[in-house]
Amino acid sequence: MSRDSRHLYVSNRGEGSVSVVSLQKRKVVDVWRIPGGGSPDGTKLWLSGRYHRVVYVFDTRDGRVIRTIPVGAGPHGLCVYPQPGRYSLGHTGVFR
Repeated sequence: MSRDSRHLYVSNRGEGSVSVVSLQKRKVVDVWRIPGGGSPDGTKLWLSGRYHRVVYVFDTRDGRVIRTIPVGAGPHGLCVYPQPGRYSLGHTGVFR
């Protein structure tokens, strides 16, 4: 989920991409490609690249990959939803 809860980011494991879903429109409004196959202010999305041994950092304003971080074998299930304020213990992003 985006920090403002307007968009849902969906990893497309088989395609090597991320779909950006508008919750208001209830449809995919953009697709971000992952090369080779969130932050406290909501401008970054961290996504694990399970089969490429990396974590990708996307700019949520334009879908650009701004960093690829090597992390070792099999990262998956990465989800951090920081709380507002100067300091955050983070959150796992549980939504109902």
